[in-house]
Amino acid sequence: MIENKIIDENRQGEAIVLEDGNVGGKKLFLESYGCQMNFADSEIVASILSKNGYSTTDKFEEADVIFVNTCAIRDNAEVRVRKRLHDFKKAKKKNPNMVVGVLGCMAERLKHQFLDEEKIVDLVVGPDAYRDIPNLIEQAESGHKAVNVILSKEETYADITPVRLGSNGVSSFISIMRGCDNMCSFCVVPFTRGRERSRDPESIIAEAHDLFAKGYREVTLLGQNVDSYLWSGGGLKKETLTEEQKANSLNFAQLLEKVALVNPDLRVRFSTSHPKDMTDDVLHIIAKYENVCKYIHLPVQSGSSRILEMMNRGYTREWYLDRIAAIRRIIPECGISTDSISGFCSETDEEHQETVSLFREVQYDFAYMFMYSERPKTLAERKYEDNIPEDVKKTRLQEIVALQLENSAIKTKEGVGKVHKVLVEGTSKKSADQLMGRNTQNTVVVFPKLHYKKGDYVNVLATSCTSGTLIGEAVE
Repeated sequence: MIENKIIDENRQGEAIVLEDGNVGGKKLFLESYGCQMNFADSEIVASILSKNGYSTTDKFEEADVIFVNTCAIRDNAEVRVRKRLHDFKKAKKKNPNMVVGVLGCMAERLKHQFLDEEKIVDLVVGPDAYRDIPNLIEQAESGHKAVNVILSKEETYADITPVRLGSNGVSSFISIMRGCDNMCSFCVVPFTRGRERSRDPESIIAEAHDLFAKGYREVTLLGQNVDSYLWSGGGLKKETLTEEQKANSLNFAQLLEKVALVNPDLRVRFSTSHPKDMTDDVLHIIAKYENVCKYIHLPVQSGSSRILEMMNRGYTREWYLDRIAAIRRIIPECGISTDSISGFCSETDEEHQETVSLFREVQYDFAYMFMYSERPKTLAERKYEDNIPEDVKKTRLQEIVALQLENSAIKTKEGVGKVHKVLVEGTSKKSADQLMGRNTQNTVVVFPKLHYKKGDYVNVLATSCTSGTLIGEAVE
């Protein structure tokens, strides 16, 4: 779930505790950084270790095993993880039997540095090797460095029921695919998460049914590029399919409809879409079903076609704006958010202004905005010079952030005077007498508690707003 409408950093580390973990036995401290996929992966890890007798703790000093699930997409995320690992290293000096491990994307990228050069950790596990964690812990406990970062072309963890971590009991993630085939020039994901593979749809639908039965009322379908989801059955790889086989396969629009039909009271969201793969079929499914949220995250990255080509994004400015026009036409009330990168290699002032003008034209509800950060092994690192000074990157980013703050305020204000169907997620952070939830466009709505409770759908008349939150009163 998106917690901030405008950010310029990855999500901070978050310690998470099992919802229904074992009591006694060994204790696990698990901390996650980065994208929603990392948090979903942590739920898989928790499930695996829960079956192996681990309970969790929110105090790393008392843990037998500490895991950090890491993000490698930007340098700042890695810097934060390294600092955190040094905290754990101090705790390990007091408890030499403690096992410290790194999971996820950063583990895949920096395995040798962690194990051999810096000797910060005992165990390194890549995103496709979580089933091997119990064995690796045993190796580490016996004094051996343990590592498994082998990427898989098949692993989707479809048979593992995730343990819901840090859950509000209302919203949850369902991973529908893993890996990425897009090879954007700035991105490390294909190198850290491997090739794209889709999960069996029956296991996805079963997980959605299970979540609804347990009281959850919203699911977010996760993938690096959900629009390219394709299930052919029989373990066939997408790249080997004939056109006839593709035509007979289940695509993302069809999967989205199946999840929507689980129950009309189960809200469905998804993330992330790719402009080059988003079809009108998906948009028509969103428009058709009331419980499919009218909200699309559509990363643009740059408003310049030349920069987009250098980024290997597979579309032009004009193509992207055509997709925006299709969304506005088919789903007029749809909320739209985006990602952007300021100061990509060789970006000129004029090309930066193309991004600014695109933000003005689209007028996004939310945005995630970053300065370009060169990542090792990427095409951009090998082929292009990171030649935009940091102060210029920062200035350009600040201009886009300022504009998006204005846009967000405008879009939020448009909701005043309207009735919004809000799914209650919990109590407002500012007042125990207020509840908070989100409308279909993903905008936060706050209103008096009265007799309503978490998990309820409430019709709220928005009477005022802040720059990013609607404030209102429940109406029958």
